[in-house]
Amino acid sequence: MTMVKIYGIKNCDTMRKARKWLDTHNVVYDFHDYKTQGIDAETLSRWADLISYEKLLNKNGTTFRKLPEAEKTDLTEVRAVILMQTYPSLIKRPVIEYKEKIETGFNPEKYAMIFS
Repeated sequence: MTMVKIYGIKNCDTMRKARKWLDTHNVVYDFHDYKTQGIDAETLSRWADLISYEKLLNKNGTTFRKLPEAEKTDLTEVRAVILMQTYPSLIKRPVIEYKEKIETGFNPEKYAMIFS
């Protein structure tokens, strides 16, 4: 079985749902808490290349809304990666890596298709 790596923040409600789904469906995974363990720019850039930084950056959360307006405007991939590395809460949760692909967010139907 291909190893799955799930990234997020331990105490996030969405993360709890995703990890519970994975556990219930016997999906073996490694969990990386980027709030406590950090996340490197290389990983964020690789993810942005795979799905685009727009899909990776959580613009709906409190952390993004609290940023100064100057940091939120005219975003580029490079600036977004720096912001996500500086403020890991800006990364959509969870991020799962599997078979050289990534997915963001938790959707039980999507997980069922991925891990069937």
